[in-house]
Amino acid sequence: MSYRAVKPQTRYGNTFGQIGGSNAELGEWEYPGDVDYDNMNRRRFKNQTHFSEFYESIKDFVLARLGFPVVRVELTDFQIQTAIDEAISKLDYHAPDWCTQFCTFATSANISLYELPSVVTNNFRNAIYRKHLLSINQSEGTLEFDFFIKYFQDNFLFRDFSVGDYYVTISHLEMMRKILGNDGTFNIVNNKYLNIAPPPTFAEEVLVEFKAIDSTCLHPYFVNWIQRFSLAICKVILGQIRGKYQMLPSPGGGAQLNGDSLIQQGTQEQEQLVEQLMTEIEEPPGFSTF
Repeated sequence: MSYRAVKPQTRYGNTFGQIGGSNAELGEWEYPGDVDYDNMNRRRFKNQTHFSEFYESIKDFVLARLGFPVVRVELTDFQIQTAIDEAISKLDYHAPDWCTQFCTFATSANISLYELPSVVTNNFRNAIYRKHLLSINQSEGTLEFDFFIKYFQDNFLFRDFSVGDYYVTISHLEMMRKILGNDGTFNIVNNKYLNIAPPPTFAEEVLVEFKAIDSTCLHPYFVNWIQRFSLAICKVILGQIRGKYQMLPSPGGGAQLNGDSLIQQGTQEQEQLVEQLMTEIEEPPGFSTF
C-alpha cells in the first residue's frame, strides 16, 4: 500500500460537469458560477481586485443601499470584496440540501490517499466506496431478516426487543463486517485528502457527496441574503472609517458623520441575518420518531 497522495481522475464527471463525464483530474475541474473557493477569505492588498459578474451585482447592491452615487461611500473595492467573501462563506458553511453536489473518481491500485479540490472538502458530506458491501443483507434465513420480521410482523422469537436494541445490533453487525470483511470505509485527512480503506487492488469507483454554492442557479432569496449580509459588514467597515472624525469642517458650519450609527446598524443586521440563516435556511438536525 502506498501512502503518497494522488490527484484522481474522474470517470463519470460531477454535477458541475457535462453529461458524458471527463478524464480530467479533479483539481482541473472548472466549476461554473463566480464563487472562487480557492481564494475566498485569502485575498491580499497586493493582489489585483477583480469582480466577477456575481460579485459585481452584490457590490452594486451594497453601494446603492449606502447612497452611492448621491452620497460618497468611502469603501475600496478590496474592502467590499472581503465583505462579499465573508457573506458567501457564511452561507456556504450552512448550505442546506439544495446545495448538494456529487463527483466521482476512479481509484488507482494500492493507493489509498486521494487529493480532492477545496470546494469538495470544505463541505464534504459522504463518500460511497464499495457500496454493495455496505448494505445490510436481509435475505431469508439471516439474523437481520429475523429482526426485520420482528418489527413488521411481530415475530414472537424477539419479545420485548426494543427498537434501540435493533439498531445497536445492526450497527454491531455492520462493524463486524468492516473488521472481518472487506467493506469500504473512508475519512478526511487535513481537510484535503480522502483516505479510503481497504486500499484498492484495481481501479474502482468512488462517489463523493459534498455541498457547494453554484451562483448560476442560486435562488434569488439566497442571493439577497448574501447581498444583505455583505451590506451589513460594509456598514460596520464604513462606520469605523467615518468614526475617526466626529465632524468635518465646511462653510456651513460642519457636517456630522454617522459612524457610530452605521456600526450599530451593521452589527444588529448581521445578528438578525445569522438567526435567519440558522432558522430558515439551514435544515434542522434530522431525527426519527417511532
